[in-house]
Order: sequence, then C-alpha cells, then structure tokens
Amino acid sequence: MIGAPVEEIVLAPERTAPKTSSGKIRRSSAKELYKAGSLGASQRALWRQMLRLSLDGLAPQITRLTALLRETLYASWWWIVVESSSLLAWLAVMTLPRLDWRWRAVRSIARTALASVAAPVTIVGLKVAPRGNAMFVFNHSSYMDAVVLAAVLPGEPAYVAKSELAEQFFAGPFLRRLGALFVNRYDVGGVAFDIEAILAAASSGRNLVFFPEGTFTRRAGLSDFYLGAFKVAAIAGLPIFPGILRGTRSMLRSDQWFPRWTPLSVQIESAIKPSGTDFASLAQLRDAVRDVVLAHCGEPDLGQLAKPEPTRSAA
Repeated sequence: MIGAPVEEIVLAPERTAPKTSSGKIRRSSAKELYKAGSLGASQRALWRQMLRLSLDGLAPQITRLTALLRETLYASWWWIVVESSSLLAWLAVMTLPRLDWRWRAVRSIARTALASVAAPVTIVGLKVAPRGNAMFVFNHSSYMDAVVLAAVLPGEPAYVAKSELAEQFFAGPFLRRLGALFVNRYDVGGVAFDIEAILAAASSGRNLVFFPEGTFTRRAGLSDFYLGAFKVAAIAGLPIFPGILRGTRSMLRSDQWFPRWTPLSVQIESAIKPSGTDFASLAQLRDAVRDVVLAHCGEPDLGQLAKPEPTRSAA
C-alpha cells in the first residue's frame, strides 16, 4: 500500500494468525508472535493440550483434598482427646473427696487436653485479678469456654450456670461436685432464691464466674446481658472483672460438631465496682461491663443490631 518492499515473508501453516471469536485477525498478537520467533510454530496435539489442562487443574484439587484430610484427621483427634478428657475429669470429680483436689484435677486435665490438640492459649491480665471475693463476667461463644477457663482460672471458681444443666444426668452431678451454682437465666427476680448460696460461695473466698449472655449462638456477636449477675455483685459488694474469650467460637461453633484449630486467648480487664442496688445502678453497671467486653471481643454488637431503628416523624 505504501510502495515499500516487505522486509520478510513468512510462509506459515494454517491457523497461524490469531483470531477473535468473530474471525477478525488479531494483528497485534501476530506481531508479538513474530517478534518472539514463534509465528508458524507447530501446535501441540489436541490430546496433549487436554492432558496439560487436566494436570493444571489437578494441583488445586490435590491441595483441597489434602487440606480436607488434614482438617478431618485433626477433628477426629480433637474428639478423641476431648471425650477421653471429659471421662477422666468426670471420674476424678466424682471420686475425689475435697473440692480443691477436684479443681486441681480438672485444671490439669483441661490444660493437658488443650496442649494435646495444639491449641495455644494467650492469657492477659489474670495476675491483677484476686483469687477470691470477686466476680468474673465473660462473653459466651462456645462449649469450649468452660474448658479454657477451667485450665486458666486459679483456685476453686464457682460457676453460675443455667438451671437446665442441674437436671442433666452427667452434667448435673459433675457441676455440683465442682461447687457450681444454678440460676434461672430468664427470671431476674428468681435469682433471689439462689442468692444465699451465691453469697455464701463469694464469702468463702471463691470467685464467681458468670456468662451473662445466658447462651451462645453460631452467629458471631455479643448479645445483651441479663441483670442477674450484676444484682448479685451489687448485693454482695463484689468487684466485677470483665473477661474476654476469643477463638472458642471459631474452634467449635454452636450446632457444629466439626472442630477446627485456632489460637485461643483469655483477657481480664480492670475491675468495675457496683454503685448501688437499685435498678438504674444495676443497668448502669451491666452496660459498663458489657462495653468493656464488646470493645475487646472482636465481634459485632448483636444487642445493638437487634434494636429497631428510630422512626422519624413526618413533620
């Protein structure tokens, strides 16, 4: 077209020039092939191309299968350790005559179980907490919460558990032998029926342990706190140490029986003291403790999310 001689003529086989799906020649791609010296190079056989594609797709499949096998083996080992440790702890608690001996056995078994499943536990702030006459309030995320706290908390802590557990065949006697206390988590006034036993445990030099959410769910987030724990603290004059558990929900979620490896942590924050026993003071104490837990648990505020949006007047 411009009257100049061509620099080179390449005699190439069919299907050498790259094309688009509409059949237009991709001249820029042909130029790149020419500059690379691969224009007109013989193409691989179809079966070789298919084999290469299959092998390329096989590597990710092998990686996924290896990961699934590794997770399955870990979950199987996890359950072997947990079930055998639970049985050993139950036998020790039901046979040992003294409360401090039972707690020492449970603490040793819990620590051994966590080490056996290679779950590292980071502990922050526990040294500033007293060994008695105080209350610990923790977020509740998993069945593993009790195991982690049993391995970490010193002395003979008095767990305040929901009354439904007292009627279970294995859990009821086990918890009673550990000095656990039972309350109706839905009845704020009903906690008065157990207040004497709770106050007696606190006055005997034991730390009270509450999960004021009352239960846990698969969904991540901090739910609202019931007032019962804060009523007890106010009546007994106990300082409340907000406690934060992290990692337990990821290890074993609610309604899920496939555990996964994850690091765990227990964090104890500075004490918050009750200012009164009236409802306003209890609500203020509850909100103050919950704000501390929410700020460190790394999960969303389910209580806040559950509240309806304020409506605007059409003024």
